[in-house]
Amino acid sequence: MKKLSSLLAAAAVSLTLAACGDKKPADAPAPVAAPAAAPAPAAAPAPAPVAENTVGKSVYGKTCAMCHAAGVAGAPKPGDKAEWGPRIAQGKDTLYKHAIEGYTGSKGMMPAKGGAANLTDDEVKAAVDYMADQSV
Repeated sequence: MKKLSSLLAAAAVSLTLAACGDKKPADAPAPVAAPAAAPAPAAAPAPAPVAENTVGKSVYGKTCAMCHAAGVAGAPKPGDKAEWGPRIAQGKDTLYKHAIEGYTGSKGMMPAKGGAANLTDDEVKAAVDYMADQSV
């Protein structure tokens, strides 16, 4: 029974001290800090996140996907590097021109603005960028 009393007393003292926390009187000297370790070598900065092309994604989903998702009339599917590679190699200006004005070539045809005359040139360019960016 004495052991149990001693154990309970020790536990009570421990709890009391733990409850006090690390409170220091206002006039207590500041603790001395240990010397700082040498800084770790800086890691390479993470690449900045690329903003999502929401306009291009929206135009693609509402207009372009009707042909490009299925490859209708030779339309290259987004992500198909073999089909998009030669087109991208011609440069963005050529891609934009063919998408805005229309184009007929050996691989198929592209109606002007994908058949949606109400689209602005900037919306068409955003859609082209959206598809091409998935295909590089």
